[in-house]
Amino acid sequence: MRIAVYGAGGVGGYFGGRLAEAGEDVVFIARGDHLRAIQSHGLRVESPKGDFVIQPAQAAADPAQVGQVDFILVGVKAWQVPQAAHAMRPMLGGDTLVVPLQNGVDAPQQLSEVLRPERVLGGLCRISAMVAAPGHIRHVGIEPYIAFGHQGQPPSQRCELLRDAFERAGVRAELPPDIQAAMWEKFVFIAAISGVGAVTRMPVGDLRSIPETRQMLADALQETVELAQALSVSLPEGLADRTLVLIDGLPTGATASMQRDLMEGRPSELDAQNGAVVRIATQAGGTPPSSRISKRST
Repeated sequence: MRIAVYGAGGVGGYFGGRLAEAGEDVVFIARGDHLRAIQSHGLRVESPKGDFVIQPAQAAADPAQVGQVDFILVGVKAWQVPQAAHAMRPMLGGDTLVVPLQNGVDAPQQLSEVLRPERVLGGLCRISAMVAAPGHIRHVGIEPYIAFGHQGQPPSQRCELLRDAFERAGVRAELPPDIQAAMWEKFVFIAAISGVGAVTRMPVGDLRSIPETRQMLADALQETVELAQALSVSLPEGLADRTLVLIDGLPTGATASMQRDLMEGRPSELDAQNGAVVRIATQAGGTPPSSRISKRST
């Protein structure tokens, strides 16, 4: 089984690195200094679950040099997905499946528009990881988890093969019966903590302890749950309250990647996260959630 990781940042570098460490045939698509460091010195992963180095590591800038693969893990930022969809086409074989791991809920549709729906799975991951230096991935928190599956269809044997590969690599992997609901469950969490963190510039320990910002978190969680329910997405009862409990258990200094990108002046996933909540609500004919949050929080 040959696996390409398109985007070897914190997410792609960690999950692809674990697969490579377990003996899977993994090639990383990267660029710039990060690519050159991987090619020269391998991929170093620092993690509470054990450090390791993949050396030599297969890495390239041009997907056309890679050839056909069985699976493509898409680890780029959400705003990079449309461009990545076109660039990865040379790696597609007859049975290739594409697994998006972005924050948000737009990536499967964006990939399907270019690559055909039958090739594209729904997918999500949970991890806090980043590029610490070229060729060096640092996993700083959250138990690594990955989930994927066909949208509206039962898991296929090929999905089971990829899940088994992750489990051999020591990564908790699941094939949820409803991958759309699983993606929205994560979306409820990430849109709230990213958005409130970006507005306040505060770490999660402060966000959850100050009454006013804690209320903003609670409002943001509930608004996204209500949006999912309006779209007939089957979310678990009490999800907003349980997600706030999850936030209470995060390290006090934790920040969302979108928040860090905005604070450091980099392109961010704002449009794919909080922007998507407003856009989807507007398209569905409802009141944009952000306007209701601001009225309740002032």
